[in-house]
Amino acid sequence: MENIDPSSESQLHIRLITKQEQYAVPDIPYSVPATIDTIGLNTLLNALLKEHSDQHKKQEFDFIVNGELLRVLLVDHLQEYGLSVEDIVTIEYIQRTPPPQPEDALLHDDWISGIQVNGNWILTGCYDNTVNVWSIHGKHQASVSGHTEPVKAVHWLIPEDPSAGFATVSHDLTGVLWHWEPGSKEIHPCIALRGHERPIECLGINTERQRIVTGGWDTHLKVWSSSLEHDTEEPAHKRFKGMSSRVPLFTLLGHKEAITSVQWIDTNEVCTVSMDHTIRLWDMELCGLKNEIMGQKAFLGASWSPLSKSLITCSADTRIRLYDPRSVEGTICKTTFVSHTLWVTAVAWAQHDEHLFMSGGYDESVKLWDTRSPKAPLYELSGHEGKVLCVDWSNPKHLVSGGTDNSVHIFKNKKTT
Repeated sequence: MENIDPSSESQLHIRLITKQEQYAVPDIPYSVPATIDTIGLNTLLNALLKEHSDQHKKQEFDFIVNGELLRVLLVDHLQEYGLSVEDIVTIEYIQRTPPPQPEDALLHDDWISGIQVNGNWILTGCYDNTVNVWSIHGKHQASVSGHTEPVKAVHWLIPEDPSAGFATVSHDLTGVLWHWEPGSKEIHPCIALRGHERPIECLGINTERQRIVTGGWDTHLKVWSSSLEHDTEEPAHKRFKGMSSRVPLFTLLGHKEAITSVQWIDTNEVCTVSMDHTIRLWDMELCGLKNEIMGQKAFLGASWSPLSKSLITCSADTRIRLYDPRSVEGTICKTTFVSHTLWVTAVAWAQHDEHLFMSGGYDESVKLWDTRSPKAPLYELSGHEGKVLCVDWSNPKHLVSGGTDNSVHIFKNKKTT
């Protein structure tokens, strides 16, 4: 391949394409300087759109070359990937994701270790053993202290229906199913999940089958019913803290260290990641292990995207990795994302876009990523003054994070389509 001196006036021929038809330009070759960058391409594209329509208002675009967002000079990008500078270069363009705007910081009394949004409500779990409900606009709505140790994970039972209740798990070895009526200041415990032998770290919920999975330091994956209906009428002396107690439907063994994240991949399949450096896929119908994937380091968290059919994981080596756990060809780890400087503790896919996810880590930073830009995040979301322990993007309009500075930060996402 011919090398081009970036200081020269050499020209390249490009072809501009897009899936966003409202921003389409004529599908013909354009001659541009080899040293053009995203600023130059934006100038060219907006000029072409202006020629096409006098009503066009200037837009910011990102450009994809060979499956990756352009972040350097076009000629440098082509040479890095060994692409020919003599052929016509196809460049796909997309409307740029605008930077999320900080909206609020919700102050708690202790570290926030679990968080999830459901519509206009934020659910948090804390190291002071409390579970809290806030409005998305920053008003504290309700609080309850049903656990006796830190609450490590929280999860609404049904997306977009906070009245269906929620589940929490704790280092006190129990999970609890709760009922809360939106707008109420009272949270009522319904059922205690009892069976783990050591602190519980994580939970996942399958709304289709009304199943909860939990994992923790006893290395056991346990499966429960998520129904708020009492299983049986128990004698008073068998009740747990005034609640009906429930045992797991079944337990799956195999991990050798703590399970740090559980993710439902589909109706009958669960993915777990662990400090034992493995990812495991479990069959919930056959109650057994389907596959095991070896990783490089201890996994601290994970998130599954039904849109991209991909799993992102975070580890103690500052790296975020994207896996295709069902891949049968080539490497299962498809991409590694590099930017955090300390342990990455939490990741969460956007629910509205197959390419976007967020992360948080011990370096006090929250980052917004596009999977097509592994070497740098799209944006760094500042505000935390302590380690970030949890992040969530369940509501497309809001990114939320919590950590050891006792605060939840809310960032407004301007683009949700």
